[in-house]
Amino acid sequence: MLLEAMYHVPRDKWAYAYNPSTIHLRVRTKRNDVQYVTALTGDKYDWNGTYKEIQLEKAASDSMFDYWETAVKPKYKRLTYIFRITAGTENIYLADNGIHYAQPYPTGGYYEFSYIHEIDVFKVPEWAKEAVFYQIMTERFANGNPDLNPEGTQEWGGRPELDNYFGGDLQGVLNHLDDLTKLGVNAIYFTPLFQANSYHKYDTVDYKKVDPHFGDNEMLKKVAEQCHSRGIRVMLDAVFNHCSEDFPPFQDVLKNGKNSKYADWFHINEYPVQIKDGIPTYDTFGFYGNMPKFNTANPEVKAYLLDVAEYWIKEIKLDGWRLDVANEVDNHFWRDFRKVVKTANPEAYIVGEVWSDSLTWLMGDQFDSVMNYPFADKVLEFFCGSMDGYNFANEMGSLIMRYPQQTNEVIFNMLCSHDTPRLLTRAGEDKRRLKLSVVFLFTYIGTPCIFYGDEVGIRGESDPDCRKCMQWDPAKQDQELYDFYRLMIDLRKSNEALRKGRFRFLKADHNDPCIIYERMDDTLHFTVWMNNTPQERTLSHPMETKDWKDALTEEAVVPTNGMMNIKLDPYGYRILYRQLEPS
Repeated sequence: MLLEAMYHVPRDKWAYAYNPSTIHLRVRTKRNDVQYVTALTGDKYDWNGTYKEIQLEKAASDSMFDYWETAVKPKYKRLTYIFRITAGTENIYLADNGIHYAQPYPTGGYYEFSYIHEIDVFKVPEWAKEAVFYQIMTERFANGNPDLNPEGTQEWGGRPELDNYFGGDLQGVLNHLDDLTKLGVNAIYFTPLFQANSYHKYDTVDYKKVDPHFGDNEMLKKVAEQCHSRGIRVMLDAVFNHCSEDFPPFQDVLKNGKNSKYADWFHINEYPVQIKDGIPTYDTFGFYGNMPKFNTANPEVKAYLLDVAEYWIKEIKLDGWRLDVANEVDNHFWRDFRKVVKTANPEAYIVGEVWSDSLTWLMGDQFDSVMNYPFADKVLEFFCGSMDGYNFANEMGSLIMRYPQQTNEVIFNMLCSHDTPRLLTRAGEDKRRLKLSVVFLFTYIGTPCIFYGDEVGIRGESDPDCRKCMQWDPAKQDQELYDFYRLMIDLRKSNEALRKGRFRFLKADHNDPCIIYERMDDTLHFTVWMNNTPQERTLSHPMETKDWKDALTEEAVVPTNGMMNIKLDPYGYRILYRQLEPS
């Protein structure tokens, strides 16, 4: 056994409270190096009376390591434990004070989870596990009130540029809520709606005022009320990293320099405040001089922004915040942000924009979730690129092990957004590959999100091309693709196992882009079969029972001699399920 590969610490994603009575434990070992990992557990004050051995399950693997996991329900909310790791006839013991070749006498040097305090348990909104999000860029969704059009508004459906307008507004969203209900989505993520000088509104001027080109505060309240009456949750985009150069406090700094009472609201590096040799003398988003960066450590700035966060929750009964450029704002600010938001609405869903490993923000004191761009990258690299099943399973195993389970259950999964090329474009305009990606999205762990228009076949390269106007003419919509999206949304919403069940690969081999994986809870067992090749393929896997049905047709599917053989078209898929006997 490779001792150097073994890892566990009694904190973070390796040992954490999943709920007020359950602790999750994880251990890492070298891939394919050991047969068993067993947790030897008990209460340090009554070891003999509470002693229990619990075998861990191999929950995931990546290219180098296996990850083992189990759930423990300690009798008295305290847990002392070590791990017995077995390879053949050899046992070693992994403890807090090192590695041993015989079990140390309990409980000195053992790992400890001192006590499950309910206040410390990382709680995520239950509704987010049930949600199917739909991302709307309001300016490009629907023009419902031409009287609000900004000067120079172009004809709907024209070519998007970095600075042009097409007149989308909140009335347009209101007019199409029935369409979203028909599609099956039950949550909307709006990109920024507050007053700003751009069409995208990521340069806020007034944080408590809906942009006049979109409507007014009363119209947003009406949209939220109508959404809620349909069972649709509403999440707004908060730009708290930076503001517009026209934000009044920054204008005061431009006018009064270091004498401005708002000078410390921003990160001013040199006076006068200006663009010097192409670089602002103040910190900004990127190097965009029109987006000065807030000093969120300043108590006045913090109070101002936290008031904004609370205001909209109370004003429109907001269900969540998506946080722009979240990784560039200080962690102290986000901790206070969570307290304010969760006090105003304990079920509010907080999603940070972080493009890489985000564990720092996902330990229960800041965000509930992040936009899972690594998920999108790996899924599209597999289904729309040349990755094989073995490496895809490794990549997904690594992603699953990044975070605690409660985060994985509400991680914000999408395949494209306003910041990436459109899904159909990323799939090389091959609908079969797009469909495989979408099937995976809706049968995987986490909270799925669709970018407006993907369901009717909108194409587009990177910004600004991905931000095209929504296509509302039925004759120009891909109705077959739309029906497919409705089918997958309904399948997910109708089956809790696809929302909360465990995930595991059953087949993922070297040099083979075909995969089989399962989702399972105590009631239903799903298996998903995917032929990610341009040739017809038959996939086989051992199946012990004969009670399988096709999840989309209800047709019985029976294995032969204990082996399930599924014939698939090029880039084809099939979803099977069976009922489980009550335990």
